Amino acid sequence: QVQLVESGGGLVQVGGSLRLSCAASGRTFSTLSMGWFRQAPGKEREFVASINLSGGSTYYANSVKGRFTISRDNPKNTVYLQMNTLKPEDTAVYYCKADPPGISPSYWGQGTQVTVSS
Repeated sequence: QVQLVESGGGLVQVGGSLRLSCAASGRTFSTLSMGWFRQAPGKEREFVASINLSGGSTYYANSVKGRFTISRDNPKNTVYLQMNTLKPEDTAVYYCKADPPGISPSYWGQGTQVTVSS
């Protein structure tokens, strides 16, 4: 079982920045592939970014490429999402996802609200 707790969301103006954190417990963090997803009101949950076990490979949705950076600190069991140059369309609940190796199910955090005001 993996527990994920997101933090760092809030209200920010257009062009501002936020850093989200996701703290994991219950399993050796370095065995988990990690990702961030988001869900805006009335829309389906969508992929934002992901990072591999070592942090050496990252992937981004086209809509956030160049503005968001995903990173991880394995000794701290935490994955981050640095969000810069925020836009109103970035407003959503942001979820952390953990993927264990093999056929184990994925795990999700409870989400953190990000609101970008114009």
